[in-house]
Amino acid sequence: MPRRTATMLASTLMLIALLCAGVLIKVPYAEMTPGPTVNTLGDHDGEPVLQISGHKTYPTTGHLNMTTVRVTSADYNMNLVSAVYGWLAHDSIVVPHNTLYPDGKTEQQSSQENAEEFSQSQESAKVAALNELKIPVKSWVIVQSVIKGSPSEGRLHAGDVIKAVDGAKVDKPADVAKLVTKHKPGQDVVFTIVPVKEAAAAEKAGKQATRTQNVTVTTEKAKDGRAIVGIQAGTDHTFPFAIDIKLADVGGPSAGLMFALGIVDKLTPDNLTGGTFVAGTGTIDDDGKVGPIGGIQMKTVGARSKGARYFLTPKDNCAEAAKDVPGGLTLVKVDTIDDAMTALKDVRTGRTADLPKCTAKG
Repeated sequence: MPRRTATMLASTLMLIALLCAGVLIKVPYAEMTPGPTVNTLGDHDGEPVLQISGHKTYPTTGHLNMTTVRVTSADYNMNLVSAVYGWLAHDSIVVPHNTLYPDGKTEQQSSQENAEEFSQSQESAKVAALNELKIPVKSWVIVQSVIKGSPSEGRLHAGDVIKAVDGAKVDKPADVAKLVTKHKPGQDVVFTIVPVKEAAAAEKAGKQATRTQNVTVTTEKAKDGRAIVGIQAGTDHTFPFAIDIKLADVGGPSAGLMFALGIVDKLTPDNLTGGTFVAGTGTIDDDGKVGPIGGIQMKTVGARSKGARYFLTPKDNCAEAAKDVPGGLTLVKVDTIDDAMTALKDVRTGRTADLPKCTAKG
């Protein structure tokens, strides 16, 4: 056999062997790719994403699209070839498996957590939108969750309204932790609560629950030495009219900003976008503060592929997003819902030179 032919055959066999090895070798990575993008002003699966009743609404035009990311499942075993392809591809990101599923979290656990975060983001979006429009919202502090096996199990329940801790009035969830950690582990804390059943019955009747009861919980020591009781405090709200967000098969908190803007748009006569295709992402809290999210580069790719021209980007995601901006897409930096409202005004009035744009420095 000629030397050249032998060399080519050996190289081909080696390449085949390497490819086979690459397919067989498993690596601890997962993949993120662009997911669906949905117009919060439009319909999804045949019904409006935002449904408002009990208050005047107005026609809307343009797009205020929320964006998503697809991720590989928790039990997906990526091989070396797929990892290399993902690293080289423009429309995917390969990340360590424990970035998406930390501490051995299963896909079911991750889905449940994402569903809870999605539900909470909807509530915060409603509150932020109505606050932006100066429409009053009634709020109160509740027991959001009780840790199994903690001192509070069986004594406090999810949905209990927390009126006071050790006689000190509670106005926001952070007050609860602050008052509990004043104690030393092993000391008693007295919670003044309205039990969840009574609170729910009063809300259904359109009344305010007035009867309270005191519940004593003995603190225990956390890993960092603090006194804890094993609850997560949160906020519940009563809205002056019905706002429903109809969007299934989506999880996580990152659509909060776009939901809030969609609600504002439907409740005001001015079209926020002026007919322009705007997409975006970002968590939002009750006060309208916008927070960072994961998978920002996949979200910009997904938004641009659907036609977005402007992308509302959380300030803390700007530097990462600016590393690889899809052609024709402008990244607009926002830190609050007020920032987003100002940016949308600039877009619809043509003052795009005034937009605060993301750069590699943030």
